Amino acid sequence: MKYKAPLALQKLADAFVKLPGVGPKTAQRNALHLMQYDRGAALKLSEALAEALESLKNCKNCNTFCEDNICELCVDATRDRSKLCIVESPSDLLALEQSQAFNGLYFVLLGKISPIDGVGPKELKFENLMARLSDDLVTEVILATNFTPEGQATAYAIELLLEEQDSLKKKKVSRLARGVPHGAELEFTDLGTIAQAVRERKTG
Repeated sequence: MKYKAPLALQKLADAFVKLPGVGPKTAQRNALHLMQYDRGAALKLSEALAEALESLKNCKNCNTFCEDNICELCVDATRDRSKLCIVESPSDLLALEQSQAFNGLYFVLLGKISPIDGVGPKELKFENLMARLSDDLVTEVILATNFTPEGQATAYAIELLLEEQDSLKKKKVSRLARGVPHGAELEFTDLGTIAQAVRERKTG
């Protein structure tokens, strides 16, 4: 009879597989390590995950994760409210913040256009983005989607939406400079390169 790992252990490994970049073998090693060597860490991980699921929500203004209705960035009076940077994910926002090259506000799409996955402007709720862009204080829109085919398609779709709205045509639209390599994602790009791409951003 072929041996199978206990069901609970299989479920734990299956949960690890859901994480980006984690394959079945790595997931199995992680599960076995926690159970064999560090059950205390496993308990802390479980508690931290439960707390995050309970307390984290999306900011009503920008969509990033926060514990209140509005995130700290959106309520910060020192931020430049004339600049709105559009990113795909909270991890991209974090990368830009760590570069210390941008002091405006953000809008997090929580995704990207991907026809193969059935994700278009409707699924990304572009109507929420357009409502945010309608703020008269915003004079520059910075497209900071990733330089992947999906990220480029998303940036192009946003540019089209801006061009179609008479009230939004007057806003300056810029794109991160090509210092960020083609096909690269912001969260995996070094901070110096991100900072340079922000400073040298190009208008259409």
